[in-house]
Order: sequence, then C-alpha cells, then structure tokens
Amino acid sequence: MLNVQVAHEAGPFGLVPTASIAATLAMGDALAIAVMTRRGFKQGDFALFHPGGHLGRRMCLTVGDLMHRHEDIPTVSEVAQLKEVVLEISGKRLGMTCVVDAAGRLQGIITDGDLRRALEQPSDLLRVRARSLMTIDPKIVASEMPAIDALLLMEKLSITSLLIVNADFKPIGVLHLHDLLKAGLM
Repeated sequence: MLNVQVAHEAGPFGLVPTASIAATLAMGDALAIAVMTRRGFKQGDFALFHPGGHLGRRMCLTVGDLMHRHEDIPTVSEVAQLKEVVLEISGKRLGMTCVVDAAGRLQGIITDGDLRRALEQPSDLLRVRARSLMTIDPKIVASEMPAIDALLLMEKLSITSLLIVNADFKPIGVLHLHDLLKAGLM
C-alpha cells in the first residue's frame, strides 16, 4: 500500500482537498512512469494507444498522410518558359513547382524566392527557361517519414516544401509547411 496522506489541506479550514489531490496526482504520475519504464513502453506504443490525441497524432502522422498528390503537384518541363512557371506556381498555390525532364523525372525545384532572385538579374525574360531558374538537388524525403521529423527538417533548413519521389525519381508528392500547420503539428 502506498501512503499519500498529507498533514493538512491547503485551504483555510482544512476541508478542501488541495494538498491531498496534489499528492495523489504526483503518486499517480510516478506510478505511470515506473510502469512505462518497466514494460519498455516506447513512443510508438503511446501513438498506438492514443492515436486521436494531440501527442498521438504528432507521432503517427507521416509525410504520406499529408502530402499533395497527383494533379495537385505543381510541375513544369525543364524547357518551360517563365510565364508557364509562374502560372503553375500561382495555380497550385504551394509557392513552388517541380521541374521535370521529358521522362517526368525530377530535375529541380523553382520557388517563389527563385523567381524573385531571377527577376533581380538583367535578362531577357521571354527567353528564360525553367532549367535556368531551378534549384538543383531539392530536399527529398520518404513518404514514410514521420511528419514531425519533416517539420524539424524544414525548420533546420529554413525551407517550406519537401518533395517525395518514387523509385524512378518522378515526383509523387509535395509536403508544404502549411500542411503541417493544418494537421496541428505546429
């Protein structure tokens, strides 16, 4: 038997259970932690038993659960003109577009920031092609990656989008920072 008795309650008359409740809660927390430790309870177990709660959701969601797919993925050819790039970025509303070759394989990414930097340079905008605007080697993650890890990666790299590709290096998804916000991870 565990004793959680208190000498006095905190209230002026000693009637309202204040100190005894605090002692009981502390003992309950200590017991829960001891049992979790003894049984080897892991984060994944917590997520499994509490999938609907905030903490469980944070641990269960993957990039694949939240990513934009199929026709929602902004994509342009590497030979696309600036106007087509801008229309695709604006139309899909993710602040970026994937740049692909003729076979549909990812070659790079163009972000709003890339467009702004390109406009600062003197050039013939009618002749600019996507391949000259794109950033090569965009950040790619697996669809199985925990969404919370994707958030940490975005924060570390100060970026707003991650790309997901298949084995043929064709884009199959885009995860945007706003997707993580909507999922309640921020």
